[in-house]
Amino acid sequence: MNDQQVWFVTGASQGIGLVLVKRLLAEGYKVAATTRKINELKENVGDLPGFLPLEVDLASEQSVTEAISRTVEKFGRLDAVVNNAGFGMLGALEELSLKEIKTEFEVNVFATINVIRQALPQLRRQGSGHIMNVTSIAGWKGDSGASVYNSSKYAIEGLSDALAGELLPLGIKVTAIAPGPFRTNFLGKGSVHYADPAIADYEHIHQHKQWLDENQHGKQLGDPKKAPDIFIKVFNTDQPPVHVLMGSDAVRIVNSQLQRLQDEISAWEAISVSTDFKENRS
Repeated sequence: MNDQQVWFVTGASQGIGLVLVKRLLAEGYKVAATTRKINELKENVGDLPGFLPLEVDLASEQSVTEAISRTVEKFGRLDAVVNNAGFGMLGALEELSLKEIKTEFEVNVFATINVIRQALPQLRRQGSGHIMNVTSIAGWKGDSGASVYNSSKYAIEGLSDALAGELLPLGIKVTAIAPGPFRTNFLGKGSVHYADPAIADYEHIHQHKQWLDENQHGKQLGDPKKAPDIFIKVFNTDQPPVHVLMGSDAVRIVNSQLQRLQDEISAWEAISVSTDFKENRS
């Protein structure tokens, strides 16, 4: 029953994370939600039964361990772990500093790994649980001016794919949920960082930022209020997908990318297979 199932959601103070937390509580689930701005989260959600707001540094093993422990102490178990926290680092690779690149991976990749590692002992004890990692279509298709963001999201898609097989014998499920563009504040202040346009040769990328501001921000097809439908449906499915897309743009873009990859593999197949030892060729 919902009132006995416990969700742990990161990045819950805004966007899809906040909408998901509110929906889960409305449907009777118990929710522990992490944020860097706990007062903002409390104001947005309210003082509701079954709600545990947590101020957590997701890059810190100690902070995440304490958050998982407080969740289990309060609710007695852990059923769903949603790694939603993340941000976008956009701009030409050459224009980004190594510090900025490391920060992107610290938040989008290593924080996700940290949460999963700290949650797994509890999930293994239970012999059940569902890890849902929020990725992006950026984890399926590269985009000019987003190479660092792309690589962080590709990493989580690959991580999820491997973990799904690793944890299945333990009764733990894994799903990577890849949203397309949703009408949140992701492209607004705080969720995306742009490299300083310092190199004139990358003017095509600088112009792309302006195009995003003018044509995407506030005009995305995805409705954040409908996003929780995917999470809850996946959670309540006996054999959930390892990869699921969210939004019609995501389906269109990923299908196109898969076809492009298939065409490329086919075109180079003769060369690709030519490196085998001759006696092993069928």
